Amino acid sequence: MTDRRLLQLDPRDNVLTVIATLEAGETICLAGKQVPVRQRLPLGHKVAACDIPAGAKIIKYGVPIGSATVGIAAGEHVHVHNLKSDHLPTYQRETQASYFDQQ
Repeated sequence: MTDRRLLQLDPRDNVLTVIATLEAGETICLAGKQVPVRQRLPLGHKVAACDIPAGAKIIKYGVPIGSATVGIAAGEHVHVHNLKSDHLPTYQRETQASYFDQQ
């Protein structure tokens, strides 16, 4: 059983979509296990449905959307700080300016 505040779009997904903002300190149910929420997870963001090793594909909508840049624990926020696109450059505010300086 998975928490009703999370949406799994495809049974192959290893990330879930947050459909109700989760606050740090709350717990969520992932595959029948209670997992603590470590940081605020806003509506529409992704959370790991299981432990995802570094380099593993991130699966959403039943297809890979990128790769984990570090190991991601179940219940952890999945975003540009630990996910990179396999198709397009991933820009972060901190690195975007230096990227354009190199062009």
